[in-house]
Amino acid sequence: MLTIRDASERDIDLIRRLAGEAFPATYRELLTPGQLDYMMEWMYSEASLRRQLAEGHHYFIAETDGEPCGYLSVERQGPDLFHLQKIYVLPRYQGIGAGAALFRHAVAYIRSVHPGRCLMELNVNRQNRALHFYELMGMRRLREGDFPIGEGYYMNDYIMGLEID
Repeated sequence: MLTIRDASERDIDLIRRLAGEAFPATYRELLTPGQLDYMMEWMYSEASLRRQLAEGHHYFIAETDGEPCGYLSVERQGPDLFHLQKIYVLPRYQGIGAGAALFRHAVAYIRSVHPGRCLMELNVNRQNRALHFYELMGMRRLREGDFPIGEGYYMNDYIMGLEID
């Protein structure tokens, strides 16, 4: 049975552990080892996660039969704009519907805090195999860009969007 719960500062170590497995598995073939290490520190250090939570990123943890299997993070970026910052499922749990459940949970969360029409955006690496998943979930490509993230590294992404009513 799959459940999704709110995460808090108590879950920082868990998020870091999940990210330590899911993030490299997702990007190992797309990014250099140096960029993977840099991005893990940039996004998933304890200090970074504490800052994200303090700045309003809302994290959720997915569990199947009591075992953590994935996570997501949503950030409000404007009056009618939300950003799906992170959505990852551990490789051994992919294919059981956890990703779709997390995605639907993000939409439900946004609806719960913003009852009117709004937009949910997501950055996704242009070579990420999950691109098709996001399209199946109703997202469309809005634009693309190469975004500097420091240390000479870039995120080469599509920005995808989903209108939420």
